[in-house]
Amino acid sequence: MRISGIRKTLKTGAVIFGGSSLVLVFLPNLFLQLLALEETGALSWSMRMIGITVFALSGNMWQNAKQTDEVRVRNTGVVMALAACLLGTVTLTIPAEITLFTMAYAAIGFGFSLAYLINLLTKGKKS
Repeated sequence: MRISGIRKTLKTGAVIFGGSSLVLVFLPNLFLQLLALEETGALSWSMRMIGITVFALSGNMWQNAKQTDEVRVRNTGVVMALAACLLGTVTLTIPAEITLFTMAYAAIGFGFSLAYLINLLTKGKKS
């Protein structure tokens, strides 16, 4: 297992999802447009709520990357591998037309899942 790779993936994910959270909070209708979803007050509110949650997740990802306990870093990597895969899967089940943005967003989730899995399953330097 490559702990340093898991840490780097966590930090990279924190930056990308942190940026995404800001768009969700401050420009929810843009996100809805990119996903080809109807722009309603209820959906805009939901996007903002998701954005706040993703912001918290990003902070936790960043902090967990700095853990000195390698078991905790590994466990976080396992959780994030599953969550990223589910993000990609759920994105593709969107109740709207699949857009290029939708496919890219799903690919980002699957890419992060793969990065975590590679680092979890590859033997290498632990720190």
